[in-house]
Amino acid sequence: MPRRAAAGRHPPARIATPVVTDESPLDWLARRKGRDGTPLITPAQHGAGERLRRDFTQAGLTPRVTANWSALGTGAAGAAGSPGSFNDVVLAAKTRFALAMRALGPELSGIVLDVCCFLKGLETVESERRWPPRTAKVVLGLGLDRLARHYGLASQAQGRGTAPTRAWHAEE
Repeated sequence: MPRRAAAGRHPPARIATPVVTDESPLDWLARRKGRDGTPLITPAQHGAGERLRRDFTQAGLTPRVTANWSALGTGAAGAAGSPGSFNDVVLAAKTRFALAMRALGPELSGIVLDVCCFLKGLETVESERRWPPRTAKVVLGLGLDRLARHYGLASQAQGRGTAPTRAWHAEE
């Protein structure tokens, strides 16, 4: 049965919290176009970056803002943080993430991690690394290309130009 507000009292006001759907720097880069009219990153690069971010999040690698007090005092084998608390989904995501980082190598993994997983903008990355302007865009593009190749994503479908002609008809 729904609760009624007491006489003279109003129910607490609900505050709408804004949801930012375009928070990813990859989304921003995919929407922007270069001087030649093409997007700054291809759909394959965008997909590879979002796939890496999904594995990063699913693996629980995002840094905590607060302390994790859930395992204190329990001593249980399945307490948070113990090896028994990880399920197959988390372990598989960690494995996929580690393989992707290995495929990127030490040269490209840092910038891809910063932009795709930590959601840092290109200007922030350039200032932190003391790179010249517009350098991060080029290096990120190289990293996303390698990541897309690792995931088996391509910007264009490739294959034979034509298929052999086949006919289905009854023999005469």
